[in-house]
Amino acid sequence: MPKDFTTMEDSNRSSNPSIHEVSDPARRVVLRGGGVAAMLPFLSPLAGCAGLPGLPGLPAGGARPGFRSVPATRADGFFVAEGYTAVPAFMWGEPVGVPGNMPAFKPDGSNTAAEQDVQIGMHHDGMHYFPLDGSRRGLLVMNHEYTDDGLLHTDGMATWSAEKVRKSIAAHGVSVIEVENRGGAWQAVRPSKYARRITAGTPMAFGGPAAGHGLVRTAADPEGRRPLGTLNNCAHGYTPWGTYLTCEENFIFYFNGPEKPDAHGARWGLRRNGRGYRWHEHEERFDAVRHPNEPNRFGWVVEIDPADPTMTPIKRTALGRAAHEGATVATTKDGRAVVYMGEDAQFEYLYKFVSRDRIRPGGFAANRELLDHGTLYVARFDGGGTGQWLEVRHGSRGLTAANGFADQGEVMVKSRQASDLLGATKMDRPEWIAIDPANGEVYCTLTNNTRRGASGRPAVDAANPRAGNSMGHIIRWKERGDFDADTFTWTHFVMAGDPANTRAEARGDVKGDPYGSPDGLWFDSRGLLWIQTDAHATNMYKGDYAGVGSNMMLAADPKTGETRRFLVGPVNCEITGVVCTPDMRTMFVNVQHPGESPSGRGDPADPTKFSTWPSGVKGQRPRSATVVITKNDGGIIGT
Repeated sequence: MPKDFTTMEDSNRSSNPSIHEVSDPARRVVLRGGGVAAMLPFLSPLAGCAGLPGLPGLPAGGARPGFRSVPATRADGFFVAEGYTAVPAFMWGEPVGVPGNMPAFKPDGSNTAAEQDVQIGMHHDGMHYFPLDGSRRGLLVMNHEYTDDGLLHTDGMATWSAEKVRKSIAAHGVSVIEVENRGGAWQAVRPSKYARRITAGTPMAFGGPAAGHGLVRTAADPEGRRPLGTLNNCAHGYTPWGTYLTCEENFIFYFNGPEKPDAHGARWGLRRNGRGYRWHEHEERFDAVRHPNEPNRFGWVVEIDPADPTMTPIKRTALGRAAHEGATVATTKDGRAVVYMGEDAQFEYLYKFVSRDRIRPGGFAANRELLDHGTLYVARFDGGGTGQWLEVRHGSRGLTAANGFADQGEVMVKSRQASDLLGATKMDRPEWIAIDPANGEVYCTLTNNTRRGASGRPAVDAANPRAGNSMGHIIRWKERGDFDADTFTWTHFVMAGDPANTRAEARGDVKGDPYGSPDGLWFDSRGLLWIQTDAHATNMYKGDYAGVGSNMMLAADPKTGETRRFLVGPVNCEITGVVCTPDMRTMFVNVQHPGESPSGRGDPADPTKFSTWPSGVKGQRPRSATVVITKNDGGIIGT
């Protein structure tokens, strides 16, 4: 997507734990290597980890990619390393499997809003696999970041109507799909009692310090406790108690603002007509001129229990409001949850939240309010490889009523302004965060920031050292103590880009296959680091990206930095979202916006102008999909 340039049951309980069994803190696992003790999710079956029969233990000092590199290509197809098979599945428009309501996808874009409301959403992003029967059956939960209205509707946006707005709203959000390996082929289970769509129109609840606050009250919800919908869901997280965390990223794009927004609206990028969604023309709540508090009801991390299709999703305001990319959960030695979060926008911040209470056995029911109480911190990266977590708390370091923060609820709604005042480090678009299971080091992708060092913009600094940073980099840090530590040490894992590039701002130090714009990031249970890339279609194979491209996934050895290209996706797509089954023999990878046009709106007159993937049939719209990858010899992915 064009980013903001200013992610139960169990038939064999002895070896295949279910969602709530692996979510029980009594089943804690100790990290191997480095002497670091921790709990789930690092080595739980929930995370796709060691401990199951036939899966090798975590190697000391990281893991090496065990496959031959795939060349970069502009071909309109999906290309995976030799010895692997990739099959597209779970595509936009397929029914999720709600009993009695499973409309088929219509390739001309003529599905109704009501049909889209029970079909898989558009533009897949972050996802997680929750086991029901180990590596044979589970719940695949995935985000849908945004819509391409040129493809979603038969005639695109040539005309506009309330029905089209409803359909666009229905194509956003989250899908919960029961999936099963049947005779070696992964399929959706339809119907399924777990199947669910959560959209930009789904009733939700607020939890935490901003719940009921005056800044989130509206005419439709005068108590400020019942927000409606989640949107622009990018990366994600999952918890040791078995829930899914979906993250609201560029929410402000959907709102119509005044010609001259106030200081709060301006700090969040509110502007006239947003990014052209035009929802406000038929859905009044997206008109921030009439409903100025409605934007404050978005930008949160939303918790969902995938095992309960009746559960009301909860926006966790204690984690702060941001253009949230993801929410990666760690656990302290004494059993408290720590959530790491990046904000994907130029010159924005890195956060972590530490829960006040310990995780309790009993799944979501026992931890229903765990993420409502705790402390939010924002990162300051100092020179010399040291850093500090700054407490984002009312009354601390100037966060007082005199400076525009009446209480903790207002601090959370205005997390950006609070971080500005605290002097946190403005980063180059911090996106996905992953934690090395071998030693507890935390990694974060900084996708790019071409405005770094420009006139009137923040200068380079120790953590963001390249002016005009078109290729991005990956930073990593180690807490000085447990995950709740106040200080840390940090270093750069890699400066992305081609080492042969003549331009300093694009010349990287990648060892192996060069890449730019690192975005998705995930450690598998063997300690192999998977890196996904994203650059908008207008520059994917131009300028600094010529010959490199940016629609791929690579694997890296965190110890040596050796990087190999594992797959390349269709033309103009983004590879985003990756997870494996617990036995590491099936990998799920998402392909977002194949054939994306430079405008991001598609061409309804010629919907296959840029791509026909995955059908390969002229005249059929390109569709976001999940690709199921297996090794031909039945072995472990990446070896």
